[in-house]
Amino acid sequence: MEKITTVKLQTSKSKHQKIAMLTAYDYPFARILDEAGVDIVLVGDSLGNVAMGYRNTLPVTMEEMVVHTRAVVQGVKRALVVADMPFGSFQENDEKAVGNAITLVKAGAEAVKIEGVEYISAIRKIIKAGIPVMGHIGFTPQAVNKRGPGTRGKETAERKRLLQEAKALEKAGCFAVVLEMVEAKLAQTLSKTLKIPMIGIGSGPHCDGQVLVTQDLLGLSDWQPSFARPKVNLRTVVSRVIRQFIGEGCPCSSVDRAAVS
Repeated sequence: MEKITTVKLQTSKSKHQKIAMLTAYDYPFARILDEAGVDIVLVGDSLGNVAMGYRNTLPVTMEEMVVHTRAVVQGVKRALVVADMPFGSFQENDEKAVGNAITLVKAGAEAVKIEGVEYISAIRKIIKAGIPVMGHIGFTPQAVNKRGPGTRGKETAERKRLLQEAKALEKAGCFAVVLEMVEAKLAQTLSKTLKIPMIGIGSGPHCDGQVLVTQDLLGLSDWQPSFARPKVNLRTVVSRVIRQFIGEGCPCSSVDRAAVS
């Protein structure tokens, strides 16, 4: 079982081998993903929506990211574990950004992911500190209040800007870049142009790899983006099993639930 590293991911791109990346926020899912052969396990700040019930990713704290990262790494042996830098953890100043990246590595992460290129000096300093960084351009959830949702790269000026951003992240030393909701032909161009892996989410099939929120893939989410196509509806399956358990006479089935709530 060969351990996945940033160097291995670069080799996968050069050999045109697709990279698989999924999210995990706890030990059980992390172990399942790793044993199934996923290349990258992302401890995403999407845990805000998926695990915490927040409206978006903005409230997620460093403390929450540390707790979930620690849980995930216990279940991973082969995959590369990447942890998101949450909103507010790298914007204030470069020194704080490096310190927070170090905190995530001490929690077990092998790399961190940072949204956007506005704080590229922090990215450079984190990499200089010996921590691999994955970039993230296109739709960036942490900037939803500033830019709103929607596919990026439809207009000529924006296409040029995204190409410049991808090149800037590559030059800064990022080992890979997530392309979220980038127009498909542009995402394909970026994948062909850049030397580092481009990992798409809602950006068409021609990226070097694909990432999804695992709960979206499995049909467990309350809401999912239009580009997510669940392979199964586990929400229905789980609900059916629980109803079956209740119906078979679980210890509390005959108890007045109002009296014990």
